[in-house]
This record gives sequence, C-alpha cells and structure tokens, in this order.
Amino acid sequence: MQTTDVDVAAAAVNDGALIAYPTETVYGLGADALDATAVERVFDAKGRDRENPISLAVPTVEAATEYTRATDRERAFMHHFLPGPVTVVCQRRDSVPDALTAGRARVGVRVPDHDLARELLAATGPLTATSANISGEPSARRLADIQASLRERLAVALDGGTVPGGGSTVVDVSGGEIHRRGRQADAVAQWLTEH
Repeated sequence: MQTTDVDVAAAAVNDGALIAYPTETVYGLGADALDATAVERVFDAKGRDRENPISLAVPTVEAATEYTRATDRERAFMHHFLPGPVTVVCQRRDSVPDALTAGRARVGVRVPDHDLARELLAATGPLTATSANISGEPSARRLADIQASLRERLAVALDGGTVPGGGSTVVDVSGGEIHRRGRQADAVAQWLTEH
C-alpha cells in the first residue's frame, strides 16, 4: 500500500513488516532494527549476504547515542554532519541485534535529513537503513523505481516523492577511515584531518 501517512507506516513496522521510506539520498528498506526476525526479513527481501551488515536509522543524534557507545569525537562528528547523508560506524549497545551487524561489535548509524523519514523514526524507533533495492540492482529515487519482486514484499510504501539519489558516506571516525565515499565525502575527510 502506498501512502503519505506516517502512522500507517509505523503500524506496519510495529507488526514486524517491511516498508519503504524516503531519505535525503534514496528510498530505504525499513524494518524494526532491534527485532532480529524483522532484520532477517530485510536480508531475505534484498537477497543480501548475511555477512554484509546493515545500518540503523534514528531521528536525532541524541537517539543515536541510545544505541551506540559513541566517543566524544564521534559525538562531535555526528553533531557536525547529522542529520545528513553520512553513516557513522560506532560501538553498538547490547540492544542492537547480531543479525543487523553480522555479529560485529560496531554498527552504522544514520540520521536522515528528510522530514518524513525523521517523523517516521520518531514514531517507530530505529529502522534498518539500507537501500530499497535488490542487492546489486540500482537504488530507488522514486517508489516506482523499486523492483517488483521487492515491492511485493512491502506492507507499506511511504511516499516522499522523488528523492535526490546518491549514497551516504560511511565513516569510522575513531579509526579516521572512510569506508564508502558518498555525498559530503570531501567535507568528512577534511573534518577527520582537522579534528
């Protein structure tokens, strides 16, 4: 079901279902990031390798610190770049399931710079933050771009119109390493050098 009603999308998430939601980059595939069973549904729907971790999205930097053990430097970085198209890899707290992180001790955290996404996240709590596409296929800038085989697995598609595209920059602030260059990568690299 396609909708602009955040409450409808949030209810689907609370039922353990999959949804699509807009971000400032591409459409995301959302499920309750703290529910291992829901996270497994995301991997199945995308055909994603279980060894390839998925990030989580939250509505604010303060919310990010509820699910991570962010250092002072990581917090400073988050306050500088988030909300925005940047994923920050931090030490996870115990509430974050192994299914999301492929058993790793760290998790990627996103705070999307999209009002509808943050409104949804405020209603649901952490969602999986991965593109709404079959692994290896193009990311979706519009709901119509989502591959049919994935679209049929969605309970709700939250319509935010056409989004800008491009991927987030993935950064390990503690190690000073950019894992994936995306939007704002040059600014991230400069910050890491200067701080």
